[in-house]
Amino acid sequence: MDTTVQQALTTILDGGQIDWATATALLSADKNDLYQAADQIRSHFHGNHFDLCSIINAKSGNCTENCRFCAQSARHHTGVDTYTAIPEEEALAQAKDNDQHGVHRLSLVTSGRSLSPETVAELTHLYKKIEESTSLVFCASAGFLDEQIVSALYAAGVRRYHCNLEASKNYFPKVCTTHTWEEKVETLKLARATGMSLCSGGIIGMGEAMEDRLDMAFELRELEVLSIPINILTAIEGTPLAELKPLTTDEVLTTVALYRFINPLAVIRMAGGRQQLGQDQYRCFASGANGAIVGNYLTTSGSGIKGDLEQLSALGYTFERS
Repeated sequence: MDTTVQQALTTILDGGQIDWATATALLSADKNDLYQAADQIRSHFHGNHFDLCSIINAKSGNCTENCRFCAQSARHHTGVDTYTAIPEEEALAQAKDNDQHGVHRLSLVTSGRSLSPETVAELTHLYKKIEESTSLVFCASAGFLDEQIVSALYAAGVRRYHCNLEASKNYFPKVCTTHTWEEKVETLKLARATGMSLCSGGIIGMGEAMEDRLDMAFELRELEVLSIPINILTAIEGTPLAELKPLTTDEVLTTVALYRFINPLAVIRMAGGRQQLGQDQYRCFASGANGAIVGNYLTTSGSGIKGDLEQLSALGYTFERS
């Protein structure tokens, strides 16, 4: 095995952490050794349990923010569906389908900077209805929080909050200028103070360098985030990033492996955009990742749950609910 990889692997398996210099040195290491070692770290700390979650697009479009990747921004012309609240029957049908397929956790996701009192009421009502008819546990992804919003979500059973950093602190102004990276961190801290666990990651392939991705991985480690979704940019027509070239499979696998080295205790969760890799997407789960968002995503189609479970089972993963 590559010497740099072996030394980093030994450090982590002994309970230590790698630093920036080691992470950047790993960029030049043998890629197959890097991927295999990341999978070994995953197995050591997490066994073969695979973490399944799914999302429901509960409020779509007409967002005031200018995130350059996003189809839901009102500033971009993407033709995305817009609605203020998903019909209850549709949400319940999606939730029950996820439950029947063994999904562990469900998040209601809303577009927009934050939640109005009306949307808070609609969401908390939906969570209670879903709780009555499924065994799912709940996450929420609803923009920026204040004390009233987070208290209402917690009372409705939400025990994890999702707010992606999207990019590193330094790169974030190139992605969005209507809110700040620091505001995202404050929302994550408020969710944690309320008693929720955290889910936060970002999007790769927005023009950033690998070093920017490493920055975000270390920032997530500093925040002690234990669920880290990695999205691969889907270049959507009508957004400012529509013309960007997709990442290669090796760029994605290297990112996944390094996130595992930097955050050995976290679930590294493949999220939106992985379908662009075709069958190669499943190589992510032999290169350090051990979780996924399954089903469809917010404005793009994901992989089918049944197909995902078949592929992941073939890799030796199990899906028991904790």
